Amino acid sequence: MVSSPSVLTSEPAGTPPGPLRIAVVGYGYWGPNLARNFAANPNSMLATICDASPVRLAAAHASYPWARLAPSTAEVFADPDIDAVIVATPPETHRELAIAALESGKHVLVEKPLATSVADAQAMLATAQRCGRSLLVDHTFLFTGAVRRMKEYIDAGEMGDIYYFDSTRINLGLFQSHTNVIWDLAPHDIAILLHLIKAPVRRVSAVGASHVNTTVENIAYLTLQFDGPMLAHCHVNWLAPVKIRKTIIGGSRKMLVFDDMEPSEKLKLYDSGAYLTASDEDVYRSLVEYRTGDVLVPRLDKTEALAAECTNAIDVFRGSATAISDGLLGLQVVSVLEAAEHSLRAGGIPMDVMM
Repeated sequence: MVSSPSVLTSEPAGTPPGPLRIAVVGYGYWGPNLARNFAANPNSMLATICDASPVRLAAAHASYPWARLAPSTAEVFADPDIDAVIVATPPETHRELAIAALESGKHVLVEKPLATSVADAQAMLATAQRCGRSLLVDHTFLFTGAVRRMKEYIDAGEMGDIYYFDSTRINLGLFQSHTNVIWDLAPHDIAILLHLIKAPVRRVSAVGASHVNTTVENIAYLTLQFDGPMLAHCHVNWLAPVKIRKTIIGGSRKMLVFDDMEPSEKLKLYDSGAYLTASDEDVYRSLVEYRTGDVLVPRLDKTEALAAECTNAIDVFRGSATAISDGLLGLQVVSVLEAAEHSLRAGGIPMDVMM
């Protein structure tokens, strides 16, 4: 396994005081959401919106008439007043745009996934290190109140040893023409897993099928293996009659259920588990005993996840905070996705995760 370059998050010399000047590159599906949050943050200024489409630029101007409109990224990268670039373009463009932005002295936040290959992600991290800029990835779910509370429970040891991670992310979704359901949906759950567990995935197996568009898989099942007995499983599907966003984490002491479709009780902590005990009749025979205790529904922070993410990005760019979703995490997610893609093409044979 090749070690990854560290990601620098310190504020570079010469960063001006006052709100950071932000440029959003890509004003299609997700760009408007990023623009809205950076525009609303008192510590940033939405200075430029870049898109090749005149129609999208017109829509951007209607919402943010003060922002400069740029049809070319070259204008953005050449502007010395821009402190950070937000890349919200198709994944296959991420490497070129992020590296150009970093080399022009800008910090960068890239929409997920970071890249479409491990090699591209490594090149982006190496450029960030060489240029002394911060590289972050837009894994928005890490900033939800539920995931933040889950991390608190796990880091405090309340769960005990983690036995398994099981996630389902399905709906009658938007079919992609250039990428399959693994690259579209699985980054969310893989990022949550790696953020919470902090253990490297060693091997991945994946199976999937194409039903509507025969060139890309619309359903897939991923199994992730670690050094110990823990297992993780992800089910992603564009062709389901209901929308399900559920994660179950089983531990030796307690268990967590995160149901993002629940309107109020999104997270539940179960004081439940199982353990072995010796039978009174035969000390050589072990019995499984089950423990069922209370169910806790914690109060969650209801701050919009993307708003919390943008705040963290600004603080990281300023050098006053630690990155929650940095380029290294982005590389780890891409490594798992690439291994899953190789396994999928090989009929489900487990593949080593390389970084």
